[in-house]
Formats: sequence, C-alpha cells, structure tokens
Amino acid sequence: MGIDFHLNCEIGRDITFSDLTSEYDAVFIGVGTYGMMRADLPHEDAPGVIQALPFLTAHTRQLMGLPESEEYPLTDVEGKRVVVLGGGDTTMDCLRTSIRLNAASVTCAYRRDEVSMPGSRKEVVNACEEGVEFQFNVQPQYIACDEDGRLTAVGLIRTAMGEPGPDGRRRPRPVAGSEFELPADVLIMAFGFQAHAMPWLQGSGIKLDKWGLIQTGDVGYLPTQTHLKKVFAGGDAVHGADLVVTAMAAGRQAARDMLTLFDTKAS
Repeated sequence: MGIDFHLNCEIGRDITFSDLTSEYDAVFIGVGTYGMMRADLPHEDAPGVIQALPFLTAHTRQLMGLPESEEYPLTDVEGKRVVVLGGGDTTMDCLRTSIRLNAASVTCAYRRDEVSMPGSRKEVVNACEEGVEFQFNVQPQYIACDEDGRLTAVGLIRTAMGEPGPDGRRRPRPVAGSEFELPADVLIMAFGFQAHAMPWLQGSGIKLDKWGLIQTGDVGYLPTQTHLKKVFAGGDAVHGADLVVTAMAAGRQAARDMLTLFDTKAS
C-alpha cells in the first residue's frame, strides 16, 4: 500500500471536484492560501517592486537546479538596496535570502513596534546578526519611481502605537509631518497571504467564511469535517496563513476524523 501522485493535474481543468468525491470515500483539502496581499499603493506594479512568494519560489527553484520559469522569474538583488515591507515569517525569509544573495543593504520596514511583530523572535535576532536593518513604526505611503517608471524609493510615514483593536493588537496611527523616503532598488511586498479563489468548490455544498476560508467542525461535524461529510480540510485553507507544524497537526486530526467516519459507516 502506498501513495499515488497525480502530477500536472489541476482540479477544475483536468478533473472536477465531484469526480474526486464520487470516486473516493474521503477527500482532504490542504490547498493553503496563495492570495498575495497587496498594499494598493501607486506604482505597486513598477519594475523593481515584487511580491514575496514569487521572489522566494524563484530562488528556491534555482537552489534546486530547476530552470527559471515565466511564472517565477529570478530577481537579481546583488549589489542593490533591498527594502522588505512586512513583519511576519515570510518577511524574515525575504530579508535573510536577500542577504545571502549579496544585496548591498537590506532593510525591513514594519508599521508596528518590535514587540508587535508576528514573526519569529529568533528569526529577527538572526537577521540582525546577519546585517539586516530594521525600521519599526513606519508605514508605506507611496512608491517613488524615476522618469522611466523604475522604483527609486518607498515613501514612509512614522507611526505611534494606539489603542488595541478588536483583535487585541495595538493599532499604529500615522504621526503627522513625519514623512520621509527610503531609497530602494528592489521593494519586496511581504504582507502575508489570504485565501485564493477556489471556483471548483462551487456547488459542492462546502461552505466558506467571509474571508474565503473553508469552514470545518460545525456542530454535528468532526473537527476537520466540512459541510460535505466525506470531505475534510485543514491547514491555512481553514485557519489562514500559519506555520507548517499547524498544518501537519491538522492533517493528523483529519486522518483520525476519517477513521471515525469510516467506523460510523461500518456500524
């Protein structure tokens, strides 16, 4: 008994989701969240402004000896001034990768204070040791470009920490008159990920919440069970962007839930 891998098989293109649910006794959805969050700043699509995921994927492919792809083009940061916007673990990956790619300087710009950063504290310490500069309490306002439309700087405004919001985190508020520009040759947007479109789920009976995440574990359902009882889901697609270990734990729970489903059917 083993695992069969069906590569280059896209749900909704090569096979329908209903085909899967018809053929198998249980289906697990672990598609993650690949919707890249944007800042909606002017010139966000200018040359030199890139998203975190394509940047990291391209250089991982290079390390693995895979050919460059149109979907994930390589970004040369050697000898360049790199600024990364964000404060999570993906931000840390971009910062430390840029250091290893011999960038002239690498700066992290984060809108809250250091204690509010969601990223790993160890990663922050390691990044500092490797030469990353951190600018806390700064919020992006605009992207500056030259006459050819290429990135030259990111416009920032300093912030002060305000009262906690509904999520318990203190909200940054701009400080009037504190605007400044941070020169940059490469600007990496690392604001995190949100649920991507899953049109192949339409009509399946599986429910999504207001953020587009898959709903599981409602009253009368197992913890990882969707509203289509033979379909289970876990990881980022259910809880939002999180750590790999969290997704692994959800996979284990889903396996237990599937066994419970099978035992119930057998009885």
